[in-house]
Amino acid sequence: MNAETIHLSSSSDRVGALTLVLGGVRSGKSRFAQDLAAKLAGDDVLFVATAESHDGEMQHRIEHHQRSRPSTWKTLEQPLETAIAIAQWINESKHEPGVVIIDCLTLLVSNLLCRPESESLSMDVLESQVLEESDALIHLANCFETDVVIVSGEVGSGVVPEHPLGRRFRDLLGLANQRLAASADATYWMVAGLAINATTLATSVAEAAAQTPSRQEHQHES
Repeated sequence: MNAETIHLSSSSDRVGALTLVLGGVRSGKSRFAQDLAAKLAGDDVLFVATAESHDGEMQHRIEHHQRSRPSTWKTLEQPLETAIAIAQWINESKHEPGVVIIDCLTLLVSNLLCRPESESLSMDVLESQVLEESDALIHLANCFETDVVIVSGEVGSGVVPEHPLGRRFRDLLGLANQRLAASADATYWMVAGLAINATTLATSVAEAAAQTPSRQEHQHES
């Protein structure tokens, strides 16, 4: 699977915006993404769920998310190869929704990592597969008029996971988040339900270097 396998039917020159919404557990990231989509497109939203129900707790979470969003929105359940499935949905329905929400990248990476065949794959191969999924989502946003909002978890701020699988997941999701944030028109960092625009606060390496005083300047000031 790669970005080039997405087949397009859009003839418009307009490119939709790509927005990444990051945050920890219960930070308000899904609520913010849904409110943003409703503000941008009203009822014309395609909600793409990557969750799979493997136990009662996960089923409860899925049902909670279903109740939290408008019943008028369309829903697509796609745990892997999400960008390709969205492109196929748009092409087959002959309709580009105002907004596509993908909730969430966290589970997409988890689904890829927890496949039985992934146990024997090297970290390099898994990284390549995760970045292919990320690149396909970026490609999707660049090829349709639809605004794409991606929800993802930030799992790198806590303690180092005890188990190798947890460390793999943390590293792979961090790489995917970086890849998407680098291409996103806006990245929001959610804290206690508050959205912080990380894109406007971000500083490039060149800007940071230009703002860093030299040792000679420090000595002159002292």
